[in-house]
Amino acid sequence: MGATIRSIELIANTASGSVGAAAPDEARALLAEFGGKANVCVPEGGDLAGCLQAAIDRAPDLLVILAGDGTARAAAELCGMDGPMIAPLPGGTMNMLPKAVYGTTDWKAALRDTLEHGEERTIGGGVVDGRLFLVAAILGSGALLAPAREAVREGRPVIAFHRARRAWRRAFSGRLRYSLDGATRGKAEAMTFMCPIASRALNDDDQFLEAAALDPTGVAEALRIGLHSVMGDWRDDPAVEAVACRHARVWASSGIPAVLDGEPARLKASVQVSWKSAVTRVLAPPKQDHAEAGGDAPKETVKAAS
Repeated sequence: MGATIRSIELIANTASGSVGAAAPDEARALLAEFGGKANVCVPEGGDLAGCLQAAIDRAPDLLVILAGDGTARAAAELCGMDGPMIAPLPGGTMNMLPKAVYGTTDWKAALRDTLEHGEERTIGGGVVDGRLFLVAAILGSGALLAPAREAVREGRPVIAFHRARRAWRRAFSGRLRYSLDGATRGKAEAMTFMCPIASRALNDDDQFLEAAALDPTGVAEALRIGLHSVMGDWRDDPAVEAVACRHARVWASSGIPAVLDGEPARLKASVQVSWKSAVTRVLAPPKQDHAEAGGDAPKETVKAAS
């Protein structure tokens, strides 16, 4: 192993987006190759939080997460800087954090490479309304589609359709007000905040967030932004303005729908968003290995809030 790892806890959520029923046994076999003390926990009855807490209570050197982005975020919150290192493997639907840390490789290759060559790395994150996000937060109308996405993931297409239709009807019913670094002020339908580890416009060691205001004036512009996000870069759209910031205030006339690292949330009508430089420790291969795995895209440029 690259780092000194004597004990490992691995959480395998077989109900997650891309974790098959064979994953726990495959993980046990892989961990056995590296010796040391290893335990694989599969949540029973959907008690993922209990399984996660029990694993942390056993104080391992490394906590491996084979689940979705929400579980990785929860592990980071619980472990902090003083708890076990975490290895968030791609086991969910979107795999936002695993792609940022390990590239596009599959979970078995990522785990093997990490155990052989892994180095401890401190990563930062954003905090909104007291909740952590390691990759991205979406606030406002864009977050309303999250329940529909969850229904698709759960195999309930009819419910997903009704949720998507309801979200679309509500998509432009309210607007956000925002202030970035106490200076830049504006209105938008939705705000996104991206951490350096995932932003194409920031370097990994930058100490601020990329904030973007999405302000389509109607359905046509909303669809255009969506097309840009699939075919190229949504920053190219004239209805999007992206800047770098460390602190932001976002408010609306009522509670703000949000998605934090792919998981839906409901925030207060007025929230503070801030960058925190050190939130948890991850174990990952050296950055050059990560780049070869397809994790680093060419960086764009982003201006500071003014």
